[in-house]
Amino acid sequence: MKLMIASDIHGSALWCRKMLESREAEGAPRLLLLGDILYHGPRNDLPDQYNPKEVLAMLNPLRQSIFCVRGNCDTEVDQMVLTFPILADYALLYAGDKLIYATHGHVYNPDSPPPLEEGAILLNGHTHIPAYTSKDTFTYINPGSVSIPKENSCHSYILLEDRRLFWKDLSTGKIYMEQTL
Repeated sequence: MKLMIASDIHGSALWCRKMLESREAEGAPRLLLLGDILYHGPRNDLPDQYNPKEVLAMLNPLRQSIFCVRGNCDTEVDQMVLTFPILADYALLYAGDKLIYATHGHVYNPDSPPPLEEGAILLNGHTHIPAYTSKDTFTYINPGSVSIPKENSCHSYILLEDRRLFWKDLSTGKIYMEQTL
């Protein structure tokens, strides 16, 4: 299994385009978006080349290969223009025998986790800060942000290949962190 995981596009046509170019170069057949697709939100500055209509025009043709969870900036109005489901609060998937609970992070996060089985993975965006942290009974993973990275992190995404995670800099394509699940 090869899966690209990205979060927090926030309507940036520039960074959405770079993300999709990276996905193509990676040969990832599926893209998991962890929310905050079109709107930048009241707490964020406008991202580079803010153009939600261009972002939806890039993503809609890929609807067969995208799955998504709802971010705190995603609404029913966004669902009216996006042709793939974006309003699920979470998604469950497996990497080998590891359960991955994917959500945006504004409700469930490392400080307020959902009910997880021991050894599960909590995957979310929202903070715009890449992370891999072992908690008491689960592992927390964050790909960072495609368009508005915070705390001096880079524009980034994760490539999940089998049970290996690769955090990649969207500007350079270079791996800056990797882990095995």
